[in-house]
Amino acid sequence: MQKTKFWKNKNVLITGYEGFLGSNLTRMLLSAVAKIVGLDIEVKRKRTVFTKDDYKRIITIKGSVTDYNLVKEIISRYQVDVIFHLAAEAIVDKCLKDPLLTFSSNIEGTWKILEACRNSNTVKSIVIASSDKAYGSHKILPYTEKTPLQGNHPYDASKSCADLIAYTYFHTYGLPVAVTRCGNIYGPGDFNFSRIVPDAIKCAITGKMLFIRSNGKFTRDYVYVDDIVAGYILLAEKLQKLKLGGEAFNFSYENPITVTKLVKKIYQLAGEVPNYKILNEAKYEIKHQYLSPKKARKILGWQPQYSFEQGLLKTVRWYKKYLI
Repeated sequence: MQKTKFWKNKNVLITGYEGFLGSNLTRMLLSAVAKIVGLDIEVKRKRTVFTKDDYKRIITIKGSVTDYNLVKEIISRYQVDVIFHLAAEAIVDKCLKDPLLTFSSNIEGTWKILEACRNSNTVKSIVIASSDKAYGSHKILPYTEKTPLQGNHPYDASKSCADLIAYTYFHTYGLPVAVTRCGNIYGPGDFNFSRIVPDAIKCAITGKMLFIRSNGKFTRDYVYVDDIVAGYILLAEKLQKLKLGGEAFNFSYENPITVTKLVKKIYQLAGEVPNYKILNEAKYEIKHQYLSPKKARKILGWQPQYSFEQGLLKTVRWYKKYLI
């Protein structure tokens, strides 16, 4: 991230700040001397990238984004300037099993945040974390921001709905809100080992067999977390200046690979022989999906700083230190 004076002493609310992306974003903004208010349903987790010094600099609040009065109070009390709304149910299998929780967290949580912002005089930029899954499945690739939103399953549909709600709050109320859609994010601090990258690295390091739920041929675009964080920050910085309210931005490398190629590369970087079994049991997952980042490159000037292999190598090295 390029150092700017934009964030110095800015009051920033990050929902889901304890999560994988949220914790990496929080640390980056702390380094830019922003004042961080973190809202999460679970705070000061045992597994985290935060240090004790980091926590001393974060105002931590335990609670749900679906609690409108709490969100409204936080924005008012801390005179919030910028909001990054990342809190969500993000694991597809969990969303399949509990659609009520998914829709409450991902859809209701979004409208509660936006409604609280509508009744605030301080909030100047709102970035909503969506997903490439909001597009659903399409034959024409890569997806652009003009690709229709048509999620067919609980997680996908929840993101499609949240995106439309964000558009509503911009077009109806002029709220300064923009949406991000990213490829599969990987990097240090992802402790959800049901995801393919941390799971493959863990298995490679510990010598356990990796089980691949799909047929191994699904294609995705994998993006290093620091590059995604930089994109979020650029968007928030430029949202008002460039009048980007109501816009969506894809962040990806546009370099899709299959799951098996990804896994083989991880084992190679870990210095281990691939040891995996393909289960071919994945349900309701999009087979081929990747995004075009041309809009983010052109309007925001976003440029990834890490190649796919560089990001994976940094990630493998981090997990080696964490797991061993």
